[in-house]
Formats: sequence, structure tokens, C-alpha cells
Amino acid sequence: MAKKIYVGNMSYNTSEEELRDLFAQYGTVLSANIIIDRETRRPKGFGFVEMEDDSAAIAAISQLDGQAFGGRNLRVNEAIAKPRPSYNNRY
Repeated sequence: MAKKIYVGNMSYNTSEEELRDLFAQYGTVLSANIIIDRETRRPKGFGFVEMEDDSAAIAAISQLDGQAFGGRNLRVNEAIAKPRPSYNNRY
């Protein structure tokens, strides 16, 4: 089962390819996405990586949390799904 990982405190110059390569050391990466600000079109400094195998994801989290990458110490942990607000019940 795939596991989604939050990656914070990234350098604003980090590319999705670099992020994918960093996590690929631990297993198969299904996706790597850096969040972009809608207004400025610049990276927000965090993103998400989805890994195919849970054990590989756990290994990546334990090894990369706090590690320097791109001149900054990464914050890496399991992503927690945020409930989306429902706009259907407004009235």
C-alpha cells in the first residue's frame, strides 16, 4: 500500500526531480510534488512524496527527517489527510 510523506523546510530551489531522487534511495517513488503558490507561482518550501512500499517510506522518514538537503534541514513525516470543507451545505 502506498504511503504519502510530507516534506517541509525545503529550499525554494529544490526541483521535483531532486526530491524524487532523494527518496528513491529508499524505494520506489510513485510521485513527488512541490506545492506552488497560486499568486506568485513560486514554490512554498514544502511538498509531498508518495512511496509504493510502507517499509521504504518509514525508512525514508526516519533517515531524512532533520537531514540537510539544499542548505536546509528537512522536516519529514507521514502526511496526515486534512478533511476538506464541504460547500454543499451552505444554506
